Amino acid sequence: MLAGLIFATEDADDKAGTLAETLPFGGLTLIEFQARLLIAAGATQIVLAVARMTPGLLGAISRIGRRGVSVDAVRTAAEAIEKLHPLARVLVVADGLVTTGDAVMALVDESGEGILVIDDEDPAFERIGVATAWAGMALVEARRIADVAALPRDYDFQSTLLRVIAQSGAAHVHLPAEAEIHHAIERDSRALAALGNATIASLVARPVRWADRYIAAPLARAALPHLFAQGVPTWPLGAGTGVLGLIGLAAIYFGWGVVGLVTVLVAALLGTTGSTLAWLRDEDGLARGLAIASPALSALSVVAVGGSTGQATGWMLAVGALVASLLVERITRAAHPRRWWSSPLAAPLLMLAPVLVGEALVAVGVVTLYAVVTLASAIEGLSHEK
Repeated sequence: MLAGLIFATEDADDKAGTLAETLPFGGLTLIEFQARLLIAAGATQIVLAVARMTPGLLGAISRIGRRGVSVDAVRTAAEAIEKLHPLARVLVVADGLVTTGDAVMALVDESGEGILVIDDEDPAFERIGVATAWAGMALVEARRIADVAALPRDYDFQSTLLRVIAQSGAAHVHLPAEAEIHHAIERDSRALAALGNATIASLVARPVRWADRYIAAPLARAALPHLFAQGVPTWPLGAGTGVLGLIGLAAIYFGWGVVGLVTVLVAALLGTTGSTLAWLRDEDGLARGLAIASPALSALSVVAVGGSTGQATGWMLAVGALVASLLVERITRAAHPRRWWSSPLAAPLLMLAPVLVGEALVAVGVVTLYAVVTLASAIEGLSHEK
């Protein structure tokens, strides 16, 4: 079990009486951003170490809870250990930390306890060695929190926990180079606002399957900072997904195959980006709708290409591709996907070349075969796991 321990005790540098963790950050608050990074890494419980409760903190706790995790606020290590499962691995996040998913995963991938470190250059990071500083995160067993609880209560919780972890022999995990540009301890509202729009893209997951990993996710990561910076609402992306999707499907069916497939691809990618944007803004209904619309458009493009052949074989292959694809999506929830497996977005991509040379039937056949082979691999993988 993975849990998160986030510290929220210090006031903002430029806003007296306001907790730094509740300052705006990329359309969220900083503490919500940190919690979502932990949830994306697999955390099922979030414990917040707070000095006092504020309206901003209460609102953030409520919104974090909507992500399907349990959220508890504590004041001391003794209260924290009461909330944590005794066997939990705990991801510790320092007060005011801005980081990325790459840094979080560098720790989560550790088999034992680990502490994220950085060269001793920034005075905001606490020093733990001659030339090494704590980079604001650690992965420890719950008993480390119990060790702090056994000490006098007038000790600072965060600093004391850091010393306990540093003396426990936890492995030093250096901050990944790709995460350094967006990694800092920051409690100034203006600096956080500037960092937020650039860093928010780190919440976009890195899917395993190739079409989503190398096409959809990079596009969303590139677009989200600009969408947040310009304050673009989510509904135009939803409307664009629907309109472009219908135009693309109609174009495919009436013989404009390549134009239609490209249009459907644009619509599906727009929907994926819009779904992520809606998720970040807690627009749950729109996020779910777009998350369904994008794969649905890709799947319907297979039907449209099959129908454009004017042959019963085309329709049958399209239906076979849909059934196999649905089973693949179902089974990937239990299996461990592989990079080469099919996904809804892969279908219009694979059909482009055959349709370009006028082989619509071949296009549908390729998609069907790909989905069937993926399904066979997924079933075989599950059988070996059992």
